[in-house]
Amino acid sequence: MSWLYFFAFFLITIDKRVITVYTVNIQLYIDFLERGEILRILIDNKSGIPIYEQIYNQIKTQIISGEICEDEALPSIRSLAKDLRISVITTKRAYDELEKDGFIYTVAGKGCFVAPKNVELLRENNLKLIEEHLTESLQLARSCNLSVGDLKDMLDVLNEEG
Repeated sequence: MSWLYFFAFFLITIDKRVITVYTVNIQLYIDFLERGEILRILIDNKSGIPIYEQIYNQIKTQIISGEICEDEALPSIRSLAKDLRISVITTKRAYDELEKDGFIYTVAGKGCFVAPKNVELLRENNLKLIEEHLTESLQLARSCNLSVGDLKDMLDVLNEEG
């Protein structure tokens, strides 16, 4: 079942010679029912994030959280593209990225399936993200003349709060 929400555009004639077009956020919200499970994908055309990346991020998040189980079939590339009303190439790119990163695997003639979770790979990816965020934090702290000790104190406070 697919739902398409268009807040699309309104045409207002102010003068016989002037037409004003107001565009509003267009979002696609799709529920896929595959083998009794639901895959939710929200596409936001105004976010500035490429559509393939939005699909990649949302499927990846659902795999990591366990919403989509190991060895569960994903919608076919063509089916997903049709339901989202996007190019097959866009969908294929998202699936290729997911496969490259070890989140899904493809069986010729059968489709794409959720790969068994590689805990070590997920941990390594998260450590890499943490390092990037800490590097940004250090650079910001230096621009404010904060010491590493000040950062440690801030981290301790945040840890106690959360």
